[in-house]
Amino acid sequence: MELTINGDLCEAQALTLADLLLERGYTAQCYATAVNGDLVHAIDRSSCLLVAEDKIEILMPMQGG
Repeated sequence: MELTINGDLCEAQALTLADLLLERGYTAQCYATAVNGDLVHAIDRSSCLLVAEDKIEILMPMQGG
């Protein structure tokens, strides 16, 4: 299915947000995720079903000031 991930159109096979993160190589747990502008907590990623044309944001924390 076609998804937008961090602003880029991508093709994915994953059915859940957790599966998508694994499919895309995100193995660390220290990032924030959102689907269509709604925050998805880490505990909810495996139950967050994806549909074609969803907009996914995956944000990594940054240090500094």
